[in-house]
Amino acid sequence: MFFLLNDVVLRLDVKDLAPPMQVAQFETLNFTFIDGLGRELFAENPLLQSREPERALRLAALIIARCPQINAALFLAPMVNCEPADVQSRFVTIGLDIMGLLKRRQDAGSLTNLETDRQVWRRLAA
Repeated sequence: MFFLLNDVVLRLDVKDLAPPMQVAQFETLNFTFIDGLGRELFAENPLLQSREPERALRLAALIIARCPQINAALFLAPMVNCEPADVQSRFVTIGLDIMGLLKRRQDAGSLTNLETDRQVWRRLAA
């Protein structure tokens, strides 16, 4: 399974990320809590998806566990160690064709912020 976190396509198998005993604990988490957790993580490290891939994978697994239809998340922090409330978040579902294109470009070393924005986030669109 693939999940786009900001500008990195993560490959994850949710079953491998949470031992069975912990699954019951995660079922009680609501999406607002998971969003807040993501904001806290990105407030501390705005490049979490690149610098801490294991934490990024765990965050993606939590998002998927709560909302399986979501396969992309964007967390924008204005600076390192900002307030979590200052981090913007966005969640979307993107098509397999776009995810495949992004993964191929990432594997080729040609995936950029700009390309990800054009294909998914459209923050820079006129």
